[in-house]
Amino acid sequence: MSNDVTTDTATPDNILPDIGIERIMEMIPHRYPFLLIDKVIGVHLNESAIGVKNVTINENFFQGHFPQRPVMPGVLIIEAMAQTAAVLVVATLGKDAEGKLVYFMSVDEARFRKPVGPGDRLELHVTKERSRGNVWKFKALAKVDGTLVAEATYAAMILDN
Repeated sequence: MSNDVTTDTATPDNILPDIGIERIMEMIPHRYPFLLIDKVIGVHLNESAIGVKNVTINENFFQGHFPQRPVMPGVLIIEAMAQTAAVLVVATLGKDAEGKLVYFMSVDEARFRKPVGPGDRLELHVTKERSRGNVWKFKALAKVDGTLVAEATYAAMILDN
């Protein structure tokens, strides 16, 4: 797949092809160890997207977050949701939005239902609730094997560097 995913490659229904890690790194400024998504699939411009995080035992947070029972911290699941939303925003707004910073304004109704650990494929289902100017609000559901593991509603502001 090409790394040139843009709004130009959207179908008439505003659906983009999958976005791989190389393109994600062009779209958002996050880098290891804080880049928490591997791929974004099912992108419906200005509506929704699904981020994918393949959780492995090599994640740096597992060294200290319960080494005897590795659990992905809930705040990092929320961050992965936000990174998925940032890719959706950039895909929707186009090249001029690439590399802009996204700041949390609020996180509400966060719930953690089941631990996420090594070997899990975390899917982050993000849906835009609304946007006004540079402020966007999202609802996200995190799932592993179709089972809800976390959810949150959050708002973010997109700013120039």
